[in-house]
Amino acid sequence: MLEDYLPILLQAILAGGFAVVTLLVSVMLGRSAARNKTKDSAYECGMLPIGGDQPRFSVKFYIVAMLFVMFDIEVVFLYPWAVIFKDYVAELGTDIFWWMLSFVGILLVAFAYSWKKGALRWDS
Repeated sequence: MLEDYLPILLQAILAGGFAVVTLLVSVMLGRSAARNKTKDSAYECGMLPIGGDQPRFSVKFYIVAMLFVMFDIEVVFLYPWAVIFKDYVAELGTDIFWWMLSFVGILLVAFAYSWKKGALRWDS
């Protein structure tokens, strides 16, 4: 059984060894520059780091982003089901259809809830 995992172990050792050797070579051959205030300051696309911070994003942006991810993951689960639906409907009967319909129903309830709460409105 150990023989089956030997290639995986060798690949992990090789990857770890490559990372360690790369870091060591970088430290040994890299130049060390004197640290100063200008060198340690943040650099943002050629603009000097003076003034206040950037304005904050609205919480609404994060809520819409989370809703997008939630409904996007639905497609990740729905696509494989649709691909194998014909093959398994003979074995499992219509149960596979009703399970997926309940999954979509739960997501529709979540969508209706978020719509009713106004999570998808940008004007408020």
